[in-house]
Amino acid sequence: QVQLVESGGGLVRAGGSLRLSCAASGRTFDSYAMAWFRQAPSQERQFVAAISGSGGATFYADSVKGRFTISRDNAKKLVYLQMNSLKPEDTAVYYCAARLGWTYNPAPRLYGYWGQGTQVTVSS
Repeated sequence: QVQLVESGGGLVRAGGSLRLSCAASGRTFDSYAMAWFRQAPSQERQFVAAISGSGGATFYADSVKGRFTISRDNAKKLVYLQMNSLKPEDTAVYYCAARLGWTYNPAPRLYGYWGQGTQVTVSS
């Protein structure tokens, strides 16, 4: 079992930066691939980025590639999403998710554990 708690959301102007954090519980954190998803009002949940259990593999949605960076600290059981050059279209609730094992498939249904989400609002 893994429990996830996100933090770090807020209101920022376009072009600004935010760093989201996701704190995980559980004894085998490094066995879990971690990901960030986001959901804007009236839209489906959308993949943002993922990182393997060791941190050695990452991949990103095209919409955030070059602007966002996912990382993890397994000793502290934390996952981060550094978001730079933010745009109004990045506005959404951002969710941290976990799954056992690595996959390049970005489908939300493959992740069994989810946090409650943190709101990110980017003003123009």
